[in-house]
Amino acid sequence: MQALNGRVALVTGASQGIGLATAVALAEAGASVAFNYRQQPREATLAVAQIQAAAGRAILLPGDVAEQATVERLVDETVAAFGRLDIAVSNAAYSDRQPFYEADMEGFRRTVDVTMWGAFYLLRAAARQMISQAGGSSPGGAIVVVSSPHAYVAVPRSMAYNMSKAAIDHMARTAAMELAEHRIRVNIVTPGWIDTPGERKFASDETIQASGGKLPWKRLGTPAEIARGVVFLCDPASDYITGSSLLIDGGITLPWWASRGSGVPE
Repeated sequence: MQALNGRVALVTGASQGIGLATAVALAEAGASVAFNYRQQPREATLAVAQIQAAAGRAILLPGDVAEQATVERLVDETVAAFGRLDIAVSNAAYSDRQPFYEADMEGFRRTVDVTMWGAFYLLRAAARQMISQAGGSSPGGAIVVVSSPHAYVAVPRSMAYNMSKAAIDHMARTAAMELAEHRIRVNIVTPGWIDTPGERKFASDETIQASGGKLPWKRLGTPAEIARGVVFLCDPASDYITGSSLLIDGGITLPWWASRGSGVPE
């Protein structure tokens, strides 16, 4: 049985990596899915074509989530195509990595605009749509915010990204409180170190393989593993889960460095 039959989902940043895997997994679970992208839609275009060929329902929606009007349009176009919105996944993110005191401010602001404000714009627009359709056959909804250990680990050279991820965690929990009366569930998925095109922007394959072998699970995670967590949280069977944070990190946030016997990081 497809747990999400009859549901409609919108996923931001769905052109590659975690967003693409999540959009595909939601479609495989039975949902009609809008794949948002800003650039590089080749993989998403192929995925949408495959879903449609298998009698599923999926569309591509271009747009920059850093713009509030654009995000509101994405929600409107999803509803125009499929009739409603039941699931929203805020995945789009951007990150430049420099010491904050040397950071190019255009890239710093872009990181905050996409990663924090983009998440807020989707959270707000999706909630308003879900509230407006509350009288239908499937009231409520599920919103998932994709966060990061950067929300609570002070990773150097990533201040704008750290700030943004910390903000969206609190944003999601506050929204869970305010939306409970509308039966709209808001949860957080926190991936660890995942092998994505975005990660390879900063690390070579050699570095990823070598560093991954030092982690507790001896490898980086995959986008598909994060997608399964998102689908779980969106499943109507998870109705009692809201305001939670699902950590999928292979133990990277555990004190794995202490297992070497030194008791302190090297």
